[in-house]
Amino acid sequence: MLDLIAQLGLTHPIIQSPMAGVSTPHLAAAVSNAGGLGSLGIGASTVAQAREAIEATRQLTSRPFNVNVFCHAPATPGSARDAAWIAALTPLFKQQSSEPPTQLREIYRSFLGDEESFQLLLDLKPAVVSFHFNVPPPAQVGALRAAGIITFASVTCVEEAAQATAAGVDVLVAQGHEAGGHRGMFDPDALDEALSMPVLVRRLVRDATRPVIAAGGIMDGQGIRAALDLGAVAAQLGTAFVLCPESAAAEGYRTAMKGPRNAHTRMTRALSGRPARGIVNPLIDYADSLTDADPADYPLAYDIAKQLFAAYAAQGRTDVGAFWAGQGAPLARELPAQALVSLLAEEMTR
Repeated sequence: MLDLIAQLGLTHPIIQSPMAGVSTPHLAAAVSNAGGLGSLGIGASTVAQAREAIEATRQLTSRPFNVNVFCHAPATPGSARDAAWIAALTPLFKQQSSEPPTQLREIYRSFLGDEESFQLLLDLKPAVVSFHFNVPPPAQVGALRAAGIITFASVTCVEEAAQATAAGVDVLVAQGHEAGGHRGMFDPDALDEALSMPVLVRRLVRDATRPVIAAGGIMDGQGIRAALDLGAVAAQLGTAFVLCPESAAAEGYRTAMKGPRNAHTRMTRALSGRPARGIVNPLIDYADSLTDADPADYPLAYDIAKQLFAAYAAQGRTDVGAFWAGQGAPLARELPAQALVSLLAEEMTR
């Protein structure tokens, strides 16, 4: 089995979650320079933006880092479901003296079938490429591995782990239900067992043919040590890094993370169309009260959500947004990334 820590030359078994929209080259580089594995999330980026981010990170660190892509099923805009979701959210737009969109856009392109992004990764050869929402065909996974790239895949259940393993992925990221941001479910309409991180890690480690990384609810060194005791080779932390000055989290996001709202997170489809955990906001509360409309598919629902948040912001409401956070959010510390990694490493020894 791959010795992940030795292969990547990590000093600490600490991985910063990719967090598209929050991760930055400065954050990823700071984590990597501190001896962990920094990550970039390029699922929300154009190919040009992705290239720029990877190259910028390489200017800031000579150490390995991870580049994450989204492997969701492409959506088909223009359905009756889209129209129904627009109609359902129209009252919220009206409350903010704004008009809803007339149609929804596929704002994030899937890596599946995106030959340009695939070639970009083969050309730039980051140390790690990770997949979220599914995995590419085995031929693509094999091509990345043949280029010397280690591959990760987020999984939320044993069945997804088997599929990722069959596709040739090197490392499994066991994402517990506690985790903030989007669930890595391959099929968002499948029954979600909502396994906690400890249960999922133990189930994967028991029959593992791949190293397992623990993700979900881990906020401090004690949590990392517990994950290692469960059999994980490393821990992936996302919410713990949101308050770092190197992250791209907006001021309203940071305020929510530091206040009493941080204790109230919910798994919802309302923001993006896929299950995701974030700090509760008016859209989540409103959507949960609906009985006759379902969110549009991902990422179409995310398009209208972002436009609604812009409408709130235009009225001075910067407290409403997609503030992704896990159940451990109240434990977040506001520290520079390098100092946070050092603290996490020190806490592991207590």
